Amino acid sequence: MAATLNKDIFEVNVDNHELLKTAYDAYLANSRSSHAKTLKRGEVRGGGKKPWKQKGTGRARFGSTRNPIWRHGGVAGGRTGEENFTKKLSKNAKKVAVRQALSLKNGEKAVLIESINTTGKTREIAQKLNDLKLNDKMVLMVVDEKAPEVLRATNNLPNVKLVRATYLNVFDILNADAVIFSETALKSTENWLLDKEEA
Repeated sequence: MAATLNKDIFEVNVDNHELLKTAYDAYLANSRSSHAKTLKRGEVRGGGKKPWKQKGTGRARFGSTRNPIWRHGGVAGGRTGEENFTKKLSKNAKKVAVRQALSLKNGEKAVLIESINTTGKTREIAQKLNDLKLNDKMVLMVVDEKAPEVLRATNNLPNVKLVRATYLNVFDILNADAVIFSETALKSTENWLLDKEEA
C-alpha cells in the first residue's frame, strides 16, 4: 500500500516495558468480573441450636455450629461479590503504551497496511490471510468503523479479532502475531494517538 507508518507511533524507542506491563495488567483487571461470593456465619443455613451447654463439659464454648472454624461453618473474610478490581490508567499513559506496543510489533515486521474491503463473505478474508501467509496466525484487524460486511466476514474466523482504531489496546496488540490496518484506520489511529484534529 502507498501509506507509510508514522515514526512517532511505530518507531518509538521503548527503553523498558514497565508501562506496557502496567497497561496490560490494567486491561486484564478491568475485564475481570466479581461474581464469587462466600457465605458468612449468619448466612449459612443451620446452627441455630447451641451445640452444647456453656459450662461443665470441659470443652471450648460455642454458640453455633456455623462458626467459621467449624466444618460447614461460614467463611471469615471471604468474597462478597462486590470487589472492585479495576485499575486506572491516564489517557496519556494509555496512548503512550499503545504507541510502544505498536513500535514493538513494527520492529518485528508484524504491522501491515492492507485493504479490508469485503462483501461479507468469510472466504474473502480467509483468502487474504492465506495470501499474506497469516491463515494460522493470530491477527488483529484495525478498522475505522466496524462495517456489517466486515463483521460478518470475520466473525467465523477464530484467529481474527476486529477492533476500531480508537479502541486499540496493549493486550490485543501484544497478543497478535500480526496487526493489519486499513488506510482509513491508520489515519484515525494517528489522529487519536497524536491528538490531531479530524480533517
